[in-house]
Amino acid sequence: MSGLSVDKDAFYRRIKRYYSSWKKADEEDVLGKMDAMVVAVGVDEDVVYSKSMAMQTWLFGYELTDCIIVFCEDGMYFLASKKKIEFLRQVENGKENDHGIPSINLVIRDKNDKDKGNFQKLMDAIKSSKKGKTVGEFSKDKFPGDFMTAWRTVLDKESFEKIDVSGPLAYVMAPKEESEMKTIQKASQVTMDLFNKYLKQQILDIIDTDRRVKHSKLADGVEEALQNKKYVTGVDTSQLDMCYPAIIQSGGNYSLKFSVVSDKNSLHFGAITIALGARYKSYCSNIVRTLLVEPTEDIQNNYNFLVELEESVITKLQHGVKLCDVYQKAVSVVKAEKPKFLDKMTKNLGFAMGIEFREGSLLIGPKTTVQARKGMVFNINLGFSGLENKASKDKADKTYALFIGDTVQVNEGSAATVLTSLKKKVKHIGIFLKNESEQDEEEEEKEEAPILLGRGRRTTVLESRTRTEISAEEKRQNKQKELAEKLNEEAKERLKGQTGGTEEKKIRKSNVSYKNKSLMPQQSEVKELRIYVDKKYETIILPIFGVPSPFHISTIKNISQSVEGDYTYLRINFYHPGSSLGRNEGGVFLQPDATFLKEITYRSSNTKEPGEISAPSSNLNTAFRLIKEVQKKFKTREAEEREKEGIVKQDTLVINANRGNPKLKDLYMRPNIVQKRISGTLEAHTNGFRFTSIRGDKVDILYNNIKHAFFQPCDGEMIILLHFHLKHAIMFGKKKHNDVQLYTEVGEITTDLGKHQHMHDRDDLHAEQAERELRQKLKSAFKSFCEKVEAITRSEVEFDTPFRDLGFYGVPYRSTVMLQPSSGCLLNLTEWPPFVVTLEEVELVHFERVQFHLKNFDMVFIYKEYSRKPAMVNSIPMNSLDNVKEWLNSCDIHYTEGVQSLNWAKILKTIVEDPEGFFDNGGWSFLEPESASEGDDDDSEEDAYVPSGSDASESESEDYSDESNWSDEEEDSEEVDEDLGSSEESGKDWDELEEEARKADAEAVYEQDDDRRGRTGRQTVSSSKKHGTQKSRHGSTPQKSRHGSTPQKSRHGSTPQKSRHGSTPQKSRHGSTPQKSRHGSTPQKRKHSDKGTPNKKRSRHDSGGRGDNKRPRHDSGDRHSKKKRR
Repeated sequence: MSGLSVDKDAFYRRIKRYYSSWKKADEEDVLGKMDAMVVAVGVDEDVVYSKSMAMQTWLFGYELTDCIIVFCEDGMYFLASKKKIEFLRQVENGKENDHGIPSINLVIRDKNDKDKGNFQKLMDAIKSSKKGKTVGEFSKDKFPGDFMTAWRTVLDKESFEKIDVSGPLAYVMAPKEESEMKTIQKASQVTMDLFNKYLKQQILDIIDTDRRVKHSKLADGVEEALQNKKYVTGVDTSQLDMCYPAIIQSGGNYSLKFSVVSDKNSLHFGAITIALGARYKSYCSNIVRTLLVEPTEDIQNNYNFLVELEESVITKLQHGVKLCDVYQKAVSVVKAEKPKFLDKMTKNLGFAMGIEFREGSLLIGPKTTVQARKGMVFNINLGFSGLENKASKDKADKTYALFIGDTVQVNEGSAATVLTSLKKKVKHIGIFLKNESEQDEEEEEKEEAPILLGRGRRTTVLESRTRTEISAEEKRQNKQKELAEKLNEEAKERLKGQTGGTEEKKIRKSNVSYKNKSLMPQQSEVKELRIYVDKKYETIILPIFGVPSPFHISTIKNISQSVEGDYTYLRINFYHPGSSLGRNEGGVFLQPDATFLKEITYRSSNTKEPGEISAPSSNLNTAFRLIKEVQKKFKTREAEEREKEGIVKQDTLVINANRGNPKLKDLYMRPNIVQKRISGTLEAHTNGFRFTSIRGDKVDILYNNIKHAFFQPCDGEMIILLHFHLKHAIMFGKKKHNDVQLYTEVGEITTDLGKHQHMHDRDDLHAEQAERELRQKLKSAFKSFCEKVEAITRSEVEFDTPFRDLGFYGVPYRSTVMLQPSSGCLLNLTEWPPFVVTLEEVELVHFERVQFHLKNFDMVFIYKEYSRKPAMVNSIPMNSLDNVKEWLNSCDIHYTEGVQSLNWAKILKTIVEDPEGFFDNGGWSFLEPESASEGDDDDSEEDAYVPSGSDASESESEDYSDESNWSDEEEDSEEVDEDLGSSEESGKDWDELEEEARKADAEAVYEQDDDRRGRTGRQTVSSSKKHGTQKSRHGSTPQKSRHGSTPQKSRHGSTPQKSRHGSTPQKSRHGSTPQKSRHGSTPQKRKHSDKGTPNKKRSRHDSGGRGDNKRPRHDSGDRHSKKKRR
């Protein structure tokens, strides 16, 4: 047991609750009568639930067999084997009184005298506790074995009065802490997954194929599915167990109890009652449902009444309400609406649940007078048995039962919270059978109806399989509307009461040179009125008007030294209001109205007088050097202090000396501890990880400081890694870091392209096989490490693995990376720096630049904390948009989209300054697209005529170019259409064409284009009589885009491509490719065939072209212009 750890805080907290209840109990109460209590646990594999084992699990988290615990007034005594005592030493730290609990005494078993001396020691402790006459025990717990038998014999000889304290202890242990609730929630999720993903689907398939399957076989399948990760996810399956074998009943034989077992009768297609519960880390959960196959109207009405009855019970079950009153509430409802059902109702409506499945002293029945308390967990289950189905002709259907139940948590002032929240209305559990002839009529119905099932060729369907399913996009839109409605309300509620965003201004730190006059140095340089640098106090003493004046080094901005002729000058500049301060220097002074010294210059002669050791200017040279040195040290220290700002002090790592600790060797750390990367070992200890490099550097990461832990396998990657995203930054390498990553390489990241080896070379095949084996070995080692860590930390640290199949590419920083969703984050861990966005912290996601003619869009994550800078991912391929929307929709995150890039800093500043005004004006609804108005604008833009040289055209071109993406333009500029023409078809070679272009440029007159680019651009008109060639200054020819736009000039002015007539086809900025005619001329868009400037019509997509001032095309040299019309 050396590798196991005890949650000491939980132990002290719970044992204090136990002793506090004991001390406060009246003498009439069971606990008040008790002088001491004994908890004895032996070895019995047949015992699943016992109060003794439950109390051990509650205190320590583990069951300790062959262990006796005696609780006395002034101390606790533990008698167990040596290994168990070593385990218990974790709570024996001598500080029990600090926690308000008695002392802890550990006694190791002595097998030589069969523990006679130890037993006598425990007897003496019991006799000295209070009156020493009455012993509390769990009377039902009688464990076999020599050790337990000897103990009971000694205890019986003393003739103590024994009382059963099972009920009072159950009431003490019943309210659950937050950590316990998280475990029960996970157990409830497993229970729901088993029912929904496995058992219900199995039953539907059985009905669909009309097979005969026994109830017991179905129940056995549930236990097998419990260990199948296809159905159970997010938990450690090794710590899962069934609370009891699943109970499946149908065909008229019903017993609405949890002590029955599934019989060997075949499943009958009528009323099918199902009860199952999963147990995770010893904490139980439960769910009960009834599936109804072809229920009549009468059965449906009875079932709906049962659902309403359960809702009334859940509403009544609150903190401070007696359990008998909850029962009476249900009885009154049944008497009022269906009095005949009162005799058919279950005898109790549920019971408290936790480490034990059923707490008999806390039943929701007519005789239980104890009050429900906040945090208690109950298994609510109620039903009606022996009901008669008069409409049925089948004997097995004549009698039926209805049974439903859920796991709930008691709240204060509100209804209990349902932890097993599977839907249970008739439309969700009803299975209706129909013929194929009726299916066509049903397909036309839009209404939501119970699910139907064909008799001839059956298709079993529940709610999610209706044949009139709406499209995925419509589903997304409907859900997004619901999320949008909740978004503003939740955000407004969250911001209510918060003050406006008034940030504290950084005030420049005031450093005092000397606190009193006596600290002033008395050196000769000061008395002789020379510049003196005091390194100890980081002060420069300057003579001003014959008085030595100290200035702290922080007041000096910079210094400079120069030599002019026979003199050396030393100029010192000081910080003062109005001066340009550095990024980290702060901009506010404590007393801005005071008189400040701006600069001072000293001059000294370079001439050495006779008898002097050195020239007078040597003092300035020395002062210059020392000031620089002190200033460098001061700035370095200040930078380190700034790094330490906001650092939360962590607990001390508790080293576990056990050699069996989970450990991974030969790992590299990012960021590096030193400039050069070095390998090391990661080891898990009692409360955290420690990474130790080969040169001895140590970095500690505590479990309670880990916000997210990720394990990314090497599938499709060249590294395998563990990544820790921290709650609070830690310091190492003189910097603070919020992300720490440990990784190792699984292959050659760089490949030598100089190797020209055959693909079937034996060495290469061997290397590939070795790399595959290495990948599998590393993956297994890392996975084993993660599982061991989750086990010893009891899932305090859980490693999440990203879903690579859902990944998409984007640019969160500077390079394109694959972003992968995990269960709670969006992340990229392969490239550094890492990108991690926690989805719980995200308010909404906005897509920018979403236009069908663009290849990429941007994604902005707006956090719930509006003062936090939004996270942005740029240049996501447009074909990933639907997948990203589907993923966000599945995570219940609201998203919006737009065509423009927004100034988020200004938007969030406005929200923070006046949140109420923002949400009163509609809140985030301003991001919602207005499709109707956009459609009208589109029509008007297409119909309007805009001259090419107008200001409007130029402004549109500027806006469009700003919205374009650099990656589009680079890809477009790199593509070359090989069909534009060849050199064999050309009439001139390149030298002649370049000379002709140079002469044309020299003779042309350029016009100013200030509105668009702010610089001079020039265009020429040149017509070749022979070839009809047009050349611009950049050698580009106006080109028609794929949208049918006006001929445009490339914004990059890329290298001209030759066509048959020497013209330069140029790719448009939209990525369209020039079309080659059979004569090799460049396609031009013409509205009229006659000469002169063609009349151009601009559409909404070509407004961003850069060729606004177009040259008219002359027909003097183009023999085929009239044939080449479009």
